[in-house]
Amino acid sequence: MNTAGSEEAIVGHGENFSLAHYLNPTARTFADRFADFRPYVTRSRELGFVLREIAGPAGATVRLRDGAGTRDVIMLGSNNYLGLANEPEIVAAAVAATEEYGVGCGGPPLLNGTTSLHVRLEERLAELKGCESALVFSSGFAANVGWVTGLFGKGDLLLYDVQNHASLYDGIQLGRVRSMSFEHNDVEQLRLRLMQARWRNPGANVVVAVEGVYSMDGDIAPLAEIRELCDSFGAWLAVDDAHGTGVLGARGRGTAEHFGLEGRVDIAMGTFSKVFATTGGFVAGSKDLVDYLRFFARPYMFSAALSPGVVASVLAAIDFLDAHPERVAALHDNVGYFAEALRAIGFAVHPETAIVPILVPAEVPVAEVVAALDAEGVFVNGVEFPAVPRDQQRIRVSMMATLTRAQLDIAVDRIDAVARRFGFHPDQDGVS
Repeated sequence: MNTAGSEEAIVGHGENFSLAHYLNPTARTFADRFADFRPYVTRSRELGFVLREIAGPAGATVRLRDGAGTRDVIMLGSNNYLGLANEPEIVAAAVAATEEYGVGCGGPPLLNGTTSLHVRLEERLAELKGCESALVFSSGFAANVGWVTGLFGKGDLLLYDVQNHASLYDGIQLGRVRSMSFEHNDVEQLRLRLMQARWRNPGANVVVAVEGVYSMDGDIAPLAEIRELCDSFGAWLAVDDAHGTGVLGARGRGTAEHFGLEGRVDIAMGTFSKVFATTGGFVAGSKDLVDYLRFFARPYMFSAALSPGVVASVLAAIDFLDAHPERVAALHDNVGYFAEALRAIGFAVHPETAIVPILVPAEVPVAEVVAALDAEGVFVNGVEFPAVPRDQQRIRVSMMATLTRAQLDIAVDRIDAVARRFGFHPDQDGVS
C-alpha cells in the first residue's frame, strides 16, 4: 500500500520523477541547494537540452533563436501531433473569440468564469469521449489532481499503473488517497490487486487509473482487458488519454475508440496541450460525477477559467478533427514511413502511436546528442536518468501529421550521421 511519502513516489517512473532526490543531501540552505544544482542548469541550457527559444509558430519547422541568431529546424519534438497549433481556421476562431469576449473572464468557473463558449466546449468534449458531461480545468495537470483529490474519500481505493503521469502521483499525495500500484501494463498483477482489494473490503469504491498512451515509450494500455477486469470486480476505470486523443481511433477520439470501448470509460481525462496544441484539460464522465467534481475538485473551484480564446481554439480544433479524419491518417502514415526508414538503417523501432523512442546507450551523453542534432537542423527531445532508467535513455521523437516526406528523409539522414559520430549506430561494433 503506497503512502504519500513512499520511495516510489519520490524516485518515480517515466514522467513522475524528481531531481530533488539526487541533490547533495548535505545541501541544507536554499543557497547551498541552488549552488549544487547550478552546474546541471548551466550545462543543460548551454547545450540546448532545455529552454530552447522558439521565435515563431509551432509547425513542422520552427525558428530557433540562440546566440548565433535564428535558424529553421525540423520539429520532431512537439506534441502538436496533428499540426493544429497554426491551422488558419483555428487561429481565426481564437482571434474572433478574444475580440468578442476579451482576453479573460476574471474569475473561476463556478462564479463568473463560465461563458457560452465554455458551456459549448464541455458539451463537445462529453460527446468526443462518449460521456454524459464534462468539466474544463486550467491545465491537464490540474485535471488529474482535481479528479483524484475531489473524488476519493476515506475507505476508497485507487489502483494505478506505475507509469502514470506525475500529476496523478501528486493527486494521490495531496489527497492522501489510499492506493496501490501495479507494474506497467501488467494485467495479471492488476487482477491480483483487485482480488486483494475485494477480499479486504468487498464494498469499497475502487478506481483503476491508466493512461491510454504512455508518453515515454508511446505504448498503449491493454484497455479491453482492463475494462473486463473492472467489470468483474466492480471497479471504475479512469483513463488519462492525453497522448491518445486525436491520435488513436479512426476519428481520432482516442484509446477507447481504438478498442471499441466508447462510452465504457467511467472517468475520461485529457489535455488540450497535446493534439489541441494549447493549454487546459478536462474530465468527462457521468453528469453526477461531473457536477460533484465542480464543487469538490479544488483546482477547478479555485482557478480562473480558461481564456475565451483558448476555449474557442479547442472548439475549432474539435470541429477540424471531425471534418478532417485524413489528418489522423496522415499522422500514422508519417509514423510508419519514419519508422521504416529508421529500421532500414538498423534501428529497432516499432512505434504504436506518434511517439518514437530511439534508445541511446548509457555511456553516451544524450544531451550532447540532442545538441548535435539541433546543430544539424533537427529538433528532438532527449530523456535521461532519472526520467528513465540509465540503460533506457533515449531520443524521444514526437511525430506530426504535417511533416513532409522530404523533411523526414532529412531527419533520418541526420540521425544516422549523429549516431555514427557518437558511436551508437546499430551497424557499429559493440552496439546491439
